[in-house]
Amino acid sequence: MSDGSSMDHLYTPWRMTYLAEEKGNYVDCVFCAKAHYVDEATEQAEWIVARSQFVFVTLNKFPYNNGHLMVVPRQHGADLAGLPKEAHQELAEMLRVALRLLGKAYPADGYNLGMNLGKAAGAGVAGHIHMHILPRWFADVNFMTSVAETRVLPEDLPTTYKRIRSKF
Repeated sequence: MSDGSSMDHLYTPWRMTYLAEEKGNYVDCVFCAKAHYVDEATEQAEWIVARSQFVFVTLNKFPYNNGHLMVVPRQHGADLAGLPKEAHQELAEMLRVALRLLGKAYPADGYNLGMNLGKAAGAGVAGHIHMHILPRWFADVNFMTSVAETRVLPEDLPTTYKRIRSKF
């Protein structure tokens, strides 16, 4: 508060897209739709930075930090154990490759790797497994994050996309 009587505001209009989305009511799976794009313009519009036979790598549209990637099997499913062996192997290999290349684009102090299996575990898209990779820096959680529950990202998604895509 600046003078004790009014509250300061940080405007983040891009977050409204996320807040307005219906959660859990996708007519089609958001990842399945991304799994089959083939033209470069659509891949860029959907933030897909790489793909292979069984998986693809995409930016998170609503990142926790700049460089927040997801490695996603092309096959729809919520069960990691049910993923075919070839797809599981390629998921693990692409995770390794994506982490190495992300490190060249964003030489961070550390990285979080994670998979939320099921809605109760925090999966935003519970019906389609995906692995998150997040670059982390010392002090990247500051006053805005811890007190105001607001993330401040110093780079926009188009710039992040170009930076990471150039490494693949």
